[in-house]
Amino acid sequence: MIADLDDGTVPAEEPSEPDVTEELLEQALTERKALVQLCLYALDRARSPGVVERLEQGLAGIGVSALRPDGAVFDPAHHEAGGTVPTGDAAQDGLVAETEVVGFEDRGQLLRAPIVIVYKAQQS
Repeated sequence: MIADLDDGTVPAEEPSEPDVTEELLEQALTERKALVQLCLYALDRARSPGVVERLEQGLAGIGVSALRPDGAVFDPAHHEAGGTVPTGDAAQDGLVAETEVVGFEDRGQLLRAPIVIVYKAQQS
């Protein structure tokens, strides 16, 4: 039973511990997401390979992986085609020749698909 205060009013209930914990967790996750997006923005504009490497290492430390699928089979569900390059080697047809824009995933969830150049076999 809640006791009345001296003035006859009932004190407001304080948030329970789990409610506060869930709220703080939600806030932390929201802030993490914003920081990851800020890092991706900075990576896209970084001119120094050392800065790029350090940012990617830091992101990897929290579960955000860079995606450079060079040599992999092009998969439109996971890659964005930025163009093609001709090849005389039929075995290379459909493989990623190079990554134009690095993609990123956060613990398996795609944040940004890599933009890639795909080998296209030349017609004889």
